[in-house]
Amino acid sequence: MGALRTPREIWIEEGLRALAEGGVDAVRVEALAKALGVTKGGFYGYFADRDALLTEMLDTWERESVDDVLDRVEREGGDVLDKVRLAGQLTFSSDRLLPIDLAIREWARRDQAVAERLRRVDNRRMQLSRDAISTFCPDPDEVEARALLAFCAAIGSHLIAADHPGRTRAQVIARAGDLILDRPPSNPRY
Repeated sequence: MGALRTPREIWIEEGLRALAEGGVDAVRVEALAKALGVTKGGFYGYFADRDALLTEMLDTWERESVDDVLDRVEREGGDVLDKVRLAGQLTFSSDRLLPIDLAIREWARRDQAVAERLRRVDNRRMQLSRDAISTFCPDPDEVEARALLAFCAAIGSHLIAADHPGRTRAQVIARAGDLILDRPPSNPRY
């Protein structure tokens, strides 16, 4: 009986973990094999080289962070504003997707092909916000500004170390979302 090979998905998952923890330079075949407790020979049964793995990792990230999120949002239903809020929570509050997303943003600063992929993903995410905000806001300039503010809050809140006296970060983010989505405060403290 032949030896069992480490499945392709496990290599991709380990690559995404390494990316999230150490950036693209941490995604090395030998390091992944060591982390998985296998030899690197099995890697080449699935991937021609490291670049092929990196492409598969980007494909997985895009599918999970956009397609899978949008599918779940549609399944769970609710109004358009609930959908955009859930999409943001699934993407930017996730212990899995958020660190990968942030690492890909850093990677995109050095790699034009990754930057183009990130632009495509971000454009899809922005369109969801535009669609939601345009349900209550007729001004296209204001729709675009609110969508950008929502996106900046979702990403930027993870990069800002400021305190919010008397409030938690979650409370402030929730209130920012209420303001952007033109809703009354979800927290009576405000």
